[in-house]
Amino acid sequence: MAEKARTARTLAREAVHASILAAARARLTEEGPAQLSLRAVARDVGLVSSAVYRYFPSRDDLLTALLVLDYDELGAAVEAAEAPVDRADHVGRWVAACRAVRQWAIGHPGDFALLYGSPVPGYVAPQDTIEPASRTTHVLVRVVTDAWADVDGSELPPDWRLGAGPPIGARPGAPASIADAVTYTRARGFHGDPSPEVVLRTVMAWTTVFGVLSFELFGHAVGSVTDPEAYFDEVVVRLAHDLGLADPR
Repeated sequence: MAEKARTARTLAREAVHASILAAARARLTEEGPAQLSLRAVARDVGLVSSAVYRYFPSRDDLLTALLVLDYDELGAAVEAAEAPVDRADHVGRWVAACRAVRQWAIGHPGDFALLYGSPVPGYVAPQDTIEPASRTTHVLVRVVTDAWADVDGSELPPDWRLGAGPPIGARPGAPASIADAVTYTRARGFHGDPSPEVVLRTVMAWTTVFGVLSFELFGHAVGSVTDPEAYFDEVVVRLAHDLGLADPR
């Protein structure tokens, strides 16, 4: 009987925990991350503030829980979209992953604002958000590094080679500008030990994907982009070709 009672209490606590997070996510969409208030969330779920504090001692604890939940949810969606695509179809894998990012973002604009919008004043994300935050990025990086795994630097297209001349990305300062990304990528053991130039192109593409989405969701593309979905697809496919995914040399 005691075990059943304990299980019932656990389930009840989990249900309240989930309802608080759901109410907070709704607030993100309605008001934005910076305005998130534990008192407002408590009202939304029919609890007194002190009851919510038993689950989340501070607003920062709630924000951290939301970050982990959102990053994991987005990462899972991207992984699920990319996984069924033929491993040799690097363009298809890239497009599927990027489309999954957009689909999730369109369905969760407040959550996207929390993850990729302006920082919340006074809040610093703790270390335990790093791994969830990396899931989506890892899918995109893995697609690119898989494509270039068997290609060494001497076989890169001429305008890709560092120091080769004027094309963007081929300048001598490029490795230093993304040294952290190169170190991170190699430390993570991605396939093929990618060259700095491949890492640079990947960072450029990654930031472009999320920049296009930010423009769309925050209203900056109004008056310029007539069909946001078609424009996003066009950008994503062009990025895939810029990355050399169609035909690594």
